[in-house]
Amino acid sequence: QVQLVESGGGLVQPGGSLRLSCTASGSTVRFYAMGWYRQAPGKQRELVARSTSAGNTNYADSVKGRFTISRDNAKNTVYLQMNILKPEDTAVYYCNAAELGINYWGQGTQVTVSS
Repeated sequence: QVQLVESGGGLVQPGGSLRLSCTASGSTVRFYAMGWYRQAPGKQRELVARSTSAGNTNYADSVKGRFTISRDNAKNTVYLQMNILKPEDTAVYYCNAAELGINYWGQGTQVTVSS
């Protein structure tokens, strides 16, 4: 069983930056695919960025060039560096760990981009 705890959300002005962190406990996530998803009010949850256990990454088109996912397996932690934030990035951001079809989710952290 994997427990995921996100942190780093908050209120930021357009054009600003935030770094989200997701720390796992209960098991090493070294061999898991790790990802960040988000859900805005009235919308479906969508993939933002994902990192395979081999370190390959993919991003939603809307965040390419602005967001970067990284992982520190020694700390059992995955990060999402978000730059040049836009109001449309406002959402609850969720951390995900996946292996062999089993998904684990964090509780989510709110990111609000507003002036």
